[in-house]
Amino acid sequence: MSSSTHLKSFAIPLSLVMLVLSVLAAMQAGAVRLDREVWFSLWSGDSALFTTSHHGDMYVLWYLRTPRVILAVLIGAALGLAGCLVQGLFRNPLADPSLLGVTTGAASAAALTIVFWSGQGLMMSGEVKMWVLPFASFLGALLTCLTLNSSSRWLSSNSVAGLLLLGIALNALGVAVIGLCTYLATDEQLRSLSFWTLGSLAGANWSIVLLMCLTLMLVYVWSLRLARRLNALSLGENTAAHLGIVVSRLRWSISVMVALLAGLSVAFCGVIGFVGLIAPHLARAMVGADQRTLIPLSMLMGALLMLTADTIARTIALPAEVPVGIFTALLGGPFLMLLLRAARYQGRA
Repeated sequence: MSSSTHLKSFAIPLSLVMLVLSVLAAMQAGAVRLDREVWFSLWSGDSALFTTSHHGDMYVLWYLRTPRVILAVLIGAALGLAGCLVQGLFRNPLADPSLLGVTTGAASAAALTIVFWSGQGLMMSGEVKMWVLPFASFLGALLTCLTLNSSSRWLSSNSVAGLLLLGIALNALGVAVIGLCTYLATDEQLRSLSFWTLGSLAGANWSIVLLMCLTLMLVYVWSLRLARRLNALSLGENTAAHLGIVVSRLRWSISVMVALLAGLSVAFCGVIGFVGLIAPHLARAMVGADQRTLIPLSMLMGALLMLTADTIARTIALPAEVPVGIFTALLGGPFLMLLLRAARYQGRA
């Protein structure tokens, strides 16, 4: 058995082990250091410790740090899955929800909702915000996905430059909408809008974790059912059609899934770029292009990237916190340049 076969066999188990270790490290890292007593109390399930002032660390662990760590894993997995689906849909390794304007479209819809909702004199409570913003972000992401679907038919399947130019145009439109909302916003709304532009997981709570977990499980099962069709689509639309696949229905299904993942990620955490670009590439280098293994490994790689970035963001400048979107951009920018360089050399070959 070759080394590449060994890597494919152990890629997912090793990634799971790395993710578990990263979760344990992230749970310990932070402004508040947790001693062994807190961990033993958590495992023992002593609920009385949650209400005693002497064990305030338990509150930090259970209500602040744990939901944030889990949400980082879920958001990273969602962005990794969205990037994998987008790259499979457009048959282009540089396709990514953030580069193609999907996340910006979701953020612009959320920004419009914040400004319009408050402009009507309505209060956006926590319960209302939890449902209104995700729905608005989903619509914005879905509209962008449908625009990409229709516009991509003008481009050849290997048109890297054309796809990136299309993404730049859609990103510019979304940024213009966010800029207009910023201009019209009040001081309180400006603080909320800055959340979308930089990205942060500081608002994590158990309700958001539950909703994100259910959505991710639904889309993951749905995507696995379409994995074979995505493999056929990689051979070209005509070939996929000859194999009995309704390409238009497949495109619509993937657009809805990507819009769900990107919309909820933006609604809960703001604009976080490049995770959906890097994670599928790392997974593809380990297991190849088969979507049946590429999809779960892309989710694991995305979860690892997001969790690592968020842990660094909240610990590098204690007691302050750096927006996590800054770290993903610092990582993703050079990675994109390397990919463009590789694509240039492949074009010469």
